[in-house]
Amino acid sequence: MKTKNIITSIIIIAVILGVAIWIGKPASGPSQKANINSFGGNSVLSPDELSYDFGTISMAAGKVDHSFRIKNSGAEPITISQIYTSCMCTSATLILGEKRTGPFGMPGHGFLPKINKVIGPSGEAALEVVFDPAAHGPAGVGPIDRVVYLENNSGATLELGIKANVRP
Repeated sequence: MKTKNIITSIIIIAVILGVAIWIGKPASGPSQKANINSFGGNSVLSPDELSYDFGTISMAAGKVDHSFRIKNSGAEPITISQIYTSCMCTSATLILGEKRTGPFGMPGHGFLPKINKVIGPSGEAALEVVFDPAAHGPAGVGPIDRVVYLENNSGATLELGIKANVRP
């Protein structure tokens, strides 16, 4: 009788844990992707492009860079809280007017501070992205895809991508 009660208790606990994990799982799919640029309220960061392709680049020629223009197309200010990249070979600097903040890199490869930079309604900024094709050494040849992430103070994230085909 005790064995049956223990087995029943274990099954009930497993079911409760399974339901709790399922309920706590973050949403995914089209509804989440549709709001990826939304930074709360009526404000949206609108980049001039979501991705930039450097084409074929030479590892020997050194670093390449590209500036993404981003605009607050909403009626409320947006506070960018953090900027980070998907790889150590990529860095990003936020440019608001004459003020440069950064460069920022990959989490785990240095301190990623909260930057709390505000882009006002209809305000614009630039995000200068630098890619170092030599960062991975000889193994780093071929196609690459990297991402720069901009988070706001509520956790919403804008993702900007770069691509290249790296040759020696």
